[in-house]
Amino acid sequence: MNSMTGFGRGTATGDDFEISVDIKTVNNRFLDVALKLGGELQALEPPLKKLVGARLARGRADVSIQYDRTQEVSYEVNKAVVAGYLHALKEMRSEFDINGEPDINVIARLPNVLSTKKEDVSDEFMAAVETAVTVALDDLAVMRANEGEMLKKELTDRLSNIALHVDVIEKEAGNISEEYRLRLTKRIGELLAKSESQIELDQGRLAQEVAYLADRSDISEEISRLRTHIVQFRTIMDDEKEVGKRLDFLTQELNREANTITSKTNNMTVKEKALQVKSEIEKIREQVQNVE
Repeated sequence: MNSMTGFGRGTATGDDFEISVDIKTVNNRFLDVALKLGGELQALEPPLKKLVGARLARGRADVSIQYDRTQEVSYEVNKAVVAGYLHALKEMRSEFDINGEPDINVIARLPNVLSTKKEDVSDEFMAAVETAVTVALDDLAVMRANEGEMLKKELTDRLSNIALHVDVIEKEAGNISEEYRLRLTKRIGELLAKSESQIELDQGRLAQEVAYLADRSDISEEISRLRTHIVQFRTIMDDEKEVGKRLDFLTQELNREANTITSKTNNMTVKEKALQVKSEIEKIREQVQNVE
């Protein structure tokens, strides 16, 4: 199980270049890869996205690629800008009778007169970029795995707490029928006393009513499903790929069963423990959002 949060760095060097790649990932419902590339590397965007997508299942990944070339830099002259400037100076001399010659230092400082000559990206350079990205992904995977282990430990502790609460709920659930019988008997007795009636209480009818109410408040299926979901949750956490979506679904199912238990009975112990289960589930939900 891996976390979606992490950072990785990779480098690669050649005879005339140095490349550095940083990858930062955060949680996201789907996989979203954002590449920060220089103009001459735009052709690498599709294969690099494919490379990152093959390693990550979910999360927002920001990939930043920086590079330095150690070879001699060539410049290009924007002849059209220089020609236009010189033509304008010639007109000024003629129009205003000004003497003097153009200063090359001034011309060189004009905007867009000099620009770095674009060199074709070599196969060696492109291969080095992919190597640096792969190294960064390896570094990222280590961090995400470590974060995933910490998440797994916390989630395991939360599940253990839920299991303990379910034990208490299951034990207390056996008393619910007797509670209904006592409560119903007491209520009927109070009503008969107020009416001063000599009607004898039909114990068979009372037993039927108690059985009906107990059946409506039976939570054995919910308890069984809670235990099953806990086992499934632990099994899924041992997987390595695409765990988060399945855990998110199971978290919803755990919450559904806890809600049903809360609504089915008035037993205060059961209600209290069910609310504690819901509290643990909410903490699990928060952590599952970070699982890949």
